[in-house]
Amino acid sequence: MKKRGLAGLLALALILALGACGGTEAQEDAAQDQKMEEAAPPQEEETSETDGEDGVPVTIEGPETADDSQQLQEDEPDLGSRPADPAKEPETGSRPADPAEKPIYQPVEDTKPQQPDKEPETPAQPAPAPPAESASGVDLADFCASVTGDQETWPALMAVEGETLDTFYAGLSAIATQQCLVQMAMISASGDEIALVEVENSGDVQAVKDIFQARIDYQVGDGTSPGGAWYPAPTEMWRNESRIVSNGNFVMLVAHTGADAVVEQFNALFA
Repeated sequence: MKKRGLAGLLALALILALGACGGTEAQEDAAQDQKMEEAAPPQEEETSETDGEDGVPVTIEGPETADDSQQLQEDEPDLGSRPADPAKEPETGSRPADPAEKPIYQPVEDTKPQQPDKEPETPAQPAPAPPAESASGVDLADFCASVTGDQETWPALMAVEGETLDTFYAGLSAIATQQCLVQMAMISASGDEIALVEVENSGDVQAVKDIFQARIDYQVGDGTSPGGAWYPAPTEMWRNESRIVSNGNFVMLVAHTGADAVVEQFNALFA
């Protein structure tokens, strides 16, 4: 009886031990399966196709998440707002031309005659011959300067040349002269005047005298109207204080108060 009871206890202990071992292995297997499931990637839900009303297969997809929809919208290109390729844009009138496509200008031949490298040499013009010196050695310019240098008795004078000379002494420029000098007062109210001429040909002395006399007659006038002197005092001076003298080929006209003193100095040049 005691042997049976001992055998039953042993059997019970063995069963309990086996049960404990089996339970531990089951727990370990369950934990291992759970770790494998967590490590495995989520699998997409299978879609199933069913036939619609017209027999057309319809694909039924699983529900999309908000993140998947947003990602699809971001990945999908926006064809409406996509900028056009600048390389394919049509050219317009306001678009600047491509520098590479500028028109090529062809050189135009120069039709102007070519200038010679050096201008042709022109023959040198002979220098004008200096006026012949007076045989008597009299310098009329020096004489005039010495006579009119007294500013107390003579007003400021100016030289008369060119067209003005032809106006007041008509015909004088046509006579060949060695020296010719005419000066008149810058202020017409003064009326003072002196003319000195050396002719080349003695036969022209009388012609010069005639021209000088015509100048006196013009300044004095004919008595019915004022002459060139115009004012009474200059007119009276030209009537009473004007002189024409000659010495050889030299002729002088002087209109000045104290003209006789000037005549004496002129004649002294040839004494």
